[in-house]
Amino acid sequence: MKLLLAEDTRDLNHALVTVLTMQNYDVDAAYDGEEALSLIRRNGYDGIILDIMMPKKAGLEVLREMRAQNITTPVLLLTAKSEVDDRVQGLDDGADDYLTKPFAMKELLARVRSLVRRGREYHAKELHCGDLTLNAESLELTAENTVRLSMKEFELMQLLVQNEGKELSTSYLLEHVWSDEPDAGNDTVWLYINFLKGKLGSIASSAIITGEAGGAFCLRQKEQK
Repeated sequence: MKLLLAEDTRDLNHALVTVLTMQNYDVDAAYDGEEALSLIRRNGYDGIILDIMMPKKAGLEVLREMRAQNITTPVLLLTAKSEVDDRVQGLDDGADDYLTKPFAMKELLARVRSLVRRGREYHAKELHCGDLTLNAESLELTAENTVRLSMKEFELMQLLVQNEGKELSTSYLLEHVWSDEPDAGNDTVWLYINFLKGKLGSIASSAIITGEAGGAFCLRQKEQK
């Protein structure tokens, strides 16, 4: 599970990263809002822990910008006791939960588990990306033409569409698509990436998947000539 922790107090940031890492989370740390938003735009996360008060760009501003860009990753806000109005505004802006400082580490871990679980349970019936439409009920991928996907192809394409423009590592894809198949490996991911590349071509989509075997993959739009 990959998390982003955005907290400008360095001692608290380091302590939280240590605790979360000990719980087997893969954690990226950010110390201001601009750095957090840059990481959110580049990477796929299972959950984001976002302090409201940060330099360069406030947490609520980061939240509003990521939601405006259709980034649906679940967000847990860290707030001070006095920030009642900000907590309400954060929930209105699309936060999933909040935790008031100071907090117990056990409570933080419980909130993070709930946050990640909520993100995994969310599935829209239709996802759109450029000229692509991905239908969860029919498992169909549509652009100029339509093609049906296998279940694993669908799960992989869903993850790529939800993270359009972001590079997702092979290990991240294995964890999220093939967690029930311990024998799956880098070659499995590469095989299915090539299946999807072929199907994108067959429906004449302007979207492409970039990346090399064993590396990171990204769904992006072709550059216009």
